[in-house]
Amino acid sequence: MKKLLAITMGDPAGIGPEVIAKALAGHESECGAIVIGSSEVMKDAVRSLEISLKVRRVSSPSEMNPAPGVIELIDVGGKGPFEKGRPTKEGGLISYLAVKRAVELALEGSVKGIVTAPISKEAIGMAGLKWPGHTEMLAELTGTRDFAMMLVGGKLRVILVTIHASLKSVPGLITKDSVLKTISLAVGACKMLGIEEPRIAVAGLNPHAGEAGRFGDEEEKIISPAISEAMASGIRIGGPYPPDTVFMKAARGDFDIVVAMYHDQGLIPLKLLAFDSGVNMTIGLPFIRTSPDHGTAFDIAWKGKANPSSMTHAISLACGVKVI
Repeated sequence: MKKLLAITMGDPAGIGPEVIAKALAGHESECGAIVIGSSEVMKDAVRSLEISLKVRRVSSPSEMNPAPGVIELIDVGGKGPFEKGRPTKEGGLISYLAVKRAVELALEGSVKGIVTAPISKEAIGMAGLKWPGHTEMLAELTGTRDFAMMLVGGKLRVILVTIHASLKSVPGLITKDSVLKTISLAVGACKMLGIEEPRIAVAGLNPHAGEAGRFGDEEEKIISPAISEAMASGIRIGGPYPPDTVFMKAARGDFDIVVAMYHDQGLIPLKLLAFDSGVNMTIGLPFIRTSPDHGTAFDIAWKGKANPSSMTHAISLACGVKVI
């Protein structure tokens, strides 16, 4: 059998079922795929899109019998019906159950990687679950301590020191160890993508990278010492660079990856360049995990309008990435 990926449905009320159906119907992959979620929701999505696909339930990958025009799916249950276009407790629960089952399959070696359709953080909270996002959920389910969110889009790759945190809390979360850890994960991520000796740029936290301490001292006290230590270990690295120019330089090819200090610092330039094709990767897990770089898009969910490009890219990237 081909290298097998598990694709989790995400929130059933969002665009996850639609982009999965469109991607699997219109994209040939070198990898096989098994969807995890609700069979009734996936059947509903296929019917509403008028795509000639059939959904076949299986209990495990060992029962798969891949055939053209067939989506094979592990049903994780969850109470329905699911109200479309808004977050619900039921939607949050099925999102979690799908990820949990996919992680179990990946850890036992039944699948080589996971591609996750978008979840609603609000729905996850409504279901009584504590995680602020997929990344933290996957880290806890796998017992992973050192992990990071990386985004890939076009010629730009970005990895984050802090992930889902309020802006006012970011300075307190940036330490020499957290920056060094992210640099190390950046090296590993690039090697997974076939870049053996990556050129790494580290963004500053403050405007103009602190302007020699005039706009903040995190660069001098924390970020620069981490860069110096990484450089001493043989890593090709530079910075801290002013955040308003470093992403442009990386996009034109000066660097292979940028270490960003916080969520929006890294995601705004990437989504500007590759909104429809960006892919989110969780680095540090014991298996491959990718995801479309967009949310549940409740406003257009179940209207046939969702663009599957990011899901298609996420599947392709997961298929081609090597585990190191």
